Amino acid sequence: MKLILSQVRPTDGDIEGAFRHVAMLFDLARAVEADVVLLPELFWPGYNRPDLHEELAQPLDGPWVRQLQAMARDAGCALVTGMAERAGADLYNTALAIGPGGEILAHYRKIQLFGPMERAVFRPGDDLPPVFALGGRKVGLLICYDIEFAGHAAGLAARGAEVILVPTANPVGFEHVQDTLVAARAVENAITVAYANYCGTEAGLAFGGGSVVVGADGRVLARAGTREAMLIVDLPARADYPQEILSTQRQDYRAL
Repeated sequence: MKLILSQVRPTDGDIEGAFRHVAMLFDLARAVEADVVLLPELFWPGYNRPDLHEELAQPLDGPWVRQLQAMARDAGCALVTGMAERAGADLYNTALAIGPGGEILAHYRKIQLFGPMERAVFRPGDDLPPVFALGGRKVGLLICYDIEFAGHAAGLAARGAEVILVPTANPVGFEHVQDTLVAARAVENAITVAYANYCGTEAGLAFGGGSVVVGADGRVLARAGTREAMLIVDLPARADYPQEILSTQRQDYRAL
């Protein structure tokens, strides 16, 4: 399973620019025969723009999603991206997975909203994070703060997820997430975790970059710095690792 992870500056309301960026990523996906492209949290219409969330959020059958479906179908490549989703009177911080045929494979509404802005704008999700088939693997979705809670990753692994894709918007000052917690979630569950962050600033909020892909043995497969970057990674299957080095914590855990 070949992944393209895009660490990019926040959209900041530039919807046309966001679609141009996705078109460029799909061109690259064709060239390298990638299975999936991963973008950060709330890529449509931007993370630190609650005014735009209220104004621009769209339903899952809205113009943003329809255009992305057509682009994915044309490229023959899947896409996982964050977006502000409108469902009736409610707004959700959503991760959407679109398949290589343009079909919606899964969508997930963030459970663990972070900070005053998210909690003021979005309703927390009520459904378990999904597990779905993609590129010959079972894949789960989480969003940003979710990965910091061990139970969410463990729950996905218990339901068969081999890979967790995580759109995120992690600010400067919280680098312990990329440096420590993502690797912990990967090694303790013997799964691969891909964590796609922003760099640069948006409406006064600076992002730390440091997007990272960690394998099932807890070792870093690829890591970005603090500037714009694309990580192209062949994700090993669990069977590719010597089984004796993979954690058995989930099986061995004793709940007293």
